[in-house]
Amino acid sequence: MFRFKLVSYLLGYVVILVTGEAPEKFVNMAAGRGIFLWDIFKTGDGAITMKVRLSAVRPLRHIARRTRCRFSIRRRRGVPFYTAWLRRRKALALGAVFFLAALYLFSSFIWFIEVRGNEQLSAAEVLEAAEEAGLHRGVPKWNIEAGRLEAKIQEALPLVSWTGVYIKGTRVIIEVAERTVPGEEDRRPLHIVAAKEGLVKEVLVLDGYPLVKEGDTIEQGQVLISGEIPPPAEEPSPSGGEKQPGDVSEVDRQPRYVHAKGIVRARVWYDGYGEAGTVETGRRPTGRSATCVSMKFEGKEIILSGSPDIPFENYKIETFVKKIPDWRNLSMPVEVITIKYIEMDDYRLERSREDAIKLAGERARKAAARLLPENAEVQEQWLEEVPSESAGAPIRVKAVIETTEDIGREKIFNP
Repeated sequence: MFRFKLVSYLLGYVVILVTGEAPEKFVNMAAGRGIFLWDIFKTGDGAITMKVRLSAVRPLRHIARRTRCRFSIRRRRGVPFYTAWLRRRKALALGAVFFLAALYLFSSFIWFIEVRGNEQLSAAEVLEAAEEAGLHRGVPKWNIEAGRLEAKIQEALPLVSWTGVYIKGTRVIIEVAERTVPGEEDRRPLHIVAAKEGLVKEVLVLDGYPLVKEGDTIEQGQVLISGEIPPPAEEPSPSGGEKQPGDVSEVDRQPRYVHAKGIVRARVWYDGYGEAGTVETGRRPTGRSATCVSMKFEGKEIILSGSPDIPFENYKIETFVKKIPDWRNLSMPVEVITIKYIEMDDYRLERSREDAIKLAGERARKAAARLLPENAEVQEQWLEEVPSESAGAPIRVKAVIETTEDIGREKIFNP
């Protein structure tokens, strides 16, 4: 059936309305003469609509006279009718052909170049190397050889160990993998200090002098591992004060300054507060909204869809502005503005004291969780209700989260 409809569309078909004394006899006689009719429907006034190929319209006139019926063409569909319509509008057809040709032509050039994977190199350096290799905006796609471009970029940039060039439509993606260059070890003297308050749980010293131990309470900014290593304690000489071979020299009695390294893990507590009332009022979205889309050009605004009239009494507005990006030195002062009106409704919610405590606890947990760093290990958490001074005040709950984390941070000092 699909093949038949496709052929009928290519050859052309019409939708006709048959009226008269016996439309059914018209259909039967047409079928008996080998004329194929489809999508036959009977209307309320006794008439019948159907579809028939364009080549069968002339024979149907003879059948209509024999059955004392009349038919009229309601719709015309198919390639022959569109072709005739285009013949009467040659300028439109020529414009469509020109548009398609221009679209195909412009899609055969590269207009966008994107660089990915670069961290040490800037995108401008990669683009400059690609331009020297023959890749720039406006170059035809058939002039691009991905393998040659990759080799040229790697040759121009010694820091690049691998390059991939991919063409996607009118865009070229240059992916680079940079070599890892080992940097010089930082030997500047520094301390490991506390980034926050806590209770020391573990101290691991790789280099430096520890100033705290397990169980110590520390404050923010306190030195945990010092970069100043004190000299060894001076011991009395067994020979009565005379210097003997092997005694510590004056140079050895001077403190050493190092780049302190180590890990100090501590127990840290984070507090979060949440509150909820037994009676809550406010405004919230109802789920209904209206959108108005307009185009602004040189101070003039044209409504594309929707209505600028606000259909709600209580509402909030969300505005989104899209501007055509600049290309080279060409700037288009055109903006597409989308304004969304969201209907708001007043509400009043009553809850029990138990529900209010539960809701305040959830809000307090979320507030405390937002303070946690990524490397924190949660050990324990609990809730505490904060007593209120007035009877009508909202219920307030405190959430405490205990974590174990590395709280040390580096701080450079001058000896």
